[in-house]
Amino acid sequence: MSSIYNCTGHELKIPDIVDSDGAWLIDRSGKRYLDLESGVWCTPLGHKNQSVNKAITRQIASISHVGFCYSNEVVEKAGEAVISITDFFGGQCVFLCSGSEAIELARQMSKHLTNKPTTLCLHDAYLGSFSSTISRDSGWAIFDWNECATCPKRQTCDIECPKLKAVPDDIAEFVFEPGSSGGFVRFPPVALIKNIAEIVQSQGGKVIVNDVTTGMGRTGEWFGYNHYQIEPDFVAIGKGLGNGYPVSALAINRKAVSQLKSGTFKYMQSHQNDPLGAAVALEVISQITRENLIDRAANLGRTFLKELQSLGDDTVPDLIG
Repeated sequence: MSSIYNCTGHELKIPDIVDSDGAWLIDRSGKRYLDLESGVWCTPLGHKNQSVNKAITRQIASISHVGFCYSNEVVEKAGEAVISITDFFGGQCVFLCSGSEAIELARQMSKHLTNKPTTLCLHDAYLGSFSSTISRDSGWAIFDWNECATCPKRQTCDIECPKLKAVPDDIAEFVFEPGSSGGFVRFPPVALIKNIAEIVQSQGGKVIVNDVTTGMGRTGEWFGYNHYQIEPDFVAIGKGLGNGYPVSALAINRKAVSQLKSGTFKYMQSHQNDPLGAAVALEVISQITRENLIDRAANLGRTFLKELQSLGDDTVPDLIG
């Protein structure tokens, strides 16, 4: 019997995976499996990526962890890279270990800044594995957008719509997951999300984008929110940022940084801003940039969608309404 407790709900059926090669996984017998999901959407540059492995080797040979009270050049460079790809110029970021933690930190910051009690999210949003986002019995406002998906006005979405007018005014943050919906691929209408974000921000609330799954080029843009006409206050990044290494980041825009620095907010975690994780994130961003992989993902995505639609099944829609 294995010493590892499997609490994922998925039965382990494949033989032990002992090696990898780009998009392929290899078991003990040498059989190869095409990894169509990049692990858990975590390896956009492929398994055993040599550039990422070299970055890990270089950094681990010097220092991997420094603690709360010391800085390191690679962390600063990686932070600048995150700020660049989010267009949060004048903002800052925090490196963490998982996307769930990035969402948790963003929500803590938002509630500290707004002094409001409620989190707004779409009804099908998956926002992490922590109980703070899974248990939504209190302190949550859930926006059911099922009707909006087929609404004839979904491309214009009048802000006077009764569903939008029902958004409460005690929202600390609107946490928006652009497209994943807990494993499904569902893209809410652009106009709907734009209006929700404008309502929340006009009432003093914040917008947190959960781009843990849809970020790092997966949608043909750096981030899923780039397909929507919104200006978030926080962007949670994970999964693909580490290409298999457990690192995440929370990007914070200039306004929120200024507000946080004038307040009393504190957050400490043992592996916060570790040089090793930052070195990996920096190399991933650098490789995606120098190899122009965002445009490649966009082009391949358009081709793939066109081929799916050519099958004659009219249930394959355009991605964003």
